[in-house]
Amino acid sequence: MTSAEPDATIRPAQPDDTAKIAALIAPFVDAGRLLPRTVEEVRDLVATGFVAVRNEAVVGFAALEIYSKKLAEIRSLAVSEDQQRLGLGSRLVKACVDLAAARNILEVMVVTSSETFFRDCGFDFTLPGEKKALFIQPSTSQARADLH
Repeated sequence: MTSAEPDATIRPAQPDDTAKIAALIAPFVDAGRLLPRTVEEVRDLVATGFVAVRNEAVVGFAALEIYSKKLAEIRSLAVSEDQQRLGLGSRLVKACVDLAAARNILEVMVVTSSETFFRDCGFDFTLPGEKKALFIQPSTSQARADLH
């Protein structure tokens, strides 16, 4: 970013942003970095999502999916490749965490391949009391075999 470029604005996502968000995340889905989202799923995430806007273009997105009063997840974090390493991702994460705090959500989690980035944002593998998230892919034959 040059000094002539205006700083990006982080704002709540709006329904009119849905197509722009879907276009923004598409390359990340194609690269296997984000899970695919239908337009309907993106529209649902908009209600608790935030966009980064620079020069009237949506250049970043993240959403807080709220599962309960206890748990939420940051979903679909994406920043345009040419806008990365400018702090937009961490600002989007902060907006999501602030929304969780405002709604008195106890824990926010993230499933990611960008461990260092999220650790820099304050996330860790364990919570007080050594709570950890564990995962299984129920569609794999090994997972089904392990359950028997």
